[in-house]
Amino acid sequence: MVFVGGPRQVGKTTMAKAIWKEYFDKGEYLNWDVSADRKSIFKNQWSSDSSLVIFDELHKYPRWKQWIKGVYDSKPENQQYIVTGSARLDTYRRGGDSLMGRYHYWRLHPLTLDEYPVNMKTDDVFQRLMTLGGFPEPFLMGDQREARRWRKERFDRILKEDIRDLESIRNIQLLYLFVDALRERVCSNITLSNLAEDIQIAPKTASSWLSLIERMYIAFAIYPLTKNVPRAIQKPPKVYFYDNADVASNNEARIENLVATHLLKRLHFMEDYLGYRCSMHYIRDKDGREVDFVTVIEGKVHELIEVKYKNTTISSSLKYYKEKLKPEKTIQLVAELSRPFDKEGIQVINPCDYFTKGPWENPEQ
Repeated sequence: MVFVGGPRQVGKTTMAKAIWKEYFDKGEYLNWDVSADRKSIFKNQWSSDSSLVIFDELHKYPRWKQWIKGVYDSKPENQQYIVTGSARLDTYRRGGDSLMGRYHYWRLHPLTLDEYPVNMKTDDVFQRLMTLGGFPEPFLMGDQREARRWRKERFDRILKEDIRDLESIRNIQLLYLFVDALRERVCSNITLSNLAEDIQIAPKTASSWLSLIERMYIAFAIYPLTKNVPRAIQKPPKVYFYDNADVASNNEARIENLVATHLLKRLHFMEDYLGYRCSMHYIRDKDGREVDFVTVIEGKVHELIEVKYKNTTISSSLKYYKEKLKPEKTIQLVAELSRPFDKEGIQVINPCDYFTKGPWENPEQ
């Protein structure tokens, strides 16, 4: 089977149906949110002649993991399955029957600088990603007003419908405040106890809600790199949003969020397709030295990346940790940079040029 996870309205259903039409003679689409389809799922009612069956939003069925395992183990030889969901579909590892060996898990991300319509110029794509975000509908519409309306409706559906189906939260308005507080703190180290005090919830609730919005692909957290980093800070995460237009701060915060989403998409690709173990961190030590992003592949530091909007002066912290950690690449990304250059083994380049190289690079080559 193929499981496809990713944010709501990122294009999972559109992609699954396109695969059906392109590669399969006969298929069926069953959506858990549709009453008639839900009854068919309960009763296992679909044609045995269908070569592909798509189960959409199946994770909302509380026993979906055991159910899909039973379906797969008794399936006709000619039949294959795609399971899509707007929440993480790999949580089976935390308990229940194992699905190991029965599926591949892929994560679908919004559009990025290395994936956009061929009739658009890179500079225009960059501006849309900064202001409208990379979700297909607002990105392609290119209209600020419509994008704001779309974003509000999407977010309301996630909090009022999707999260309600998965979690019991008494005061949804406090969750709105929690997410809004995170939007204003993109790029900053987040102490959850302080954030909890600001909106008057328990620290454990703040930690639980952060995990929840990660599961729902609203935002993701990265944590400091501590290995081989003397005097490194240990705990505070930094949080970034899958929708770049969700960031409620200035251009500096939005460009850092944009880079974070691009790096995460590349690392997820390397995990899902190439099979590498990957992670993303930041560096900050007690002496005030900080680097925005560190990518780690198979336990080795692959990239050190510092992000600036205008400043072309190479970060002293980047120089320090280049010598300390000896990464494969050391990069300073500058949004408003007219001409790239290299200095002291550090590449200074704008994000458009850096990310249009694509995600196909093999770190072992």
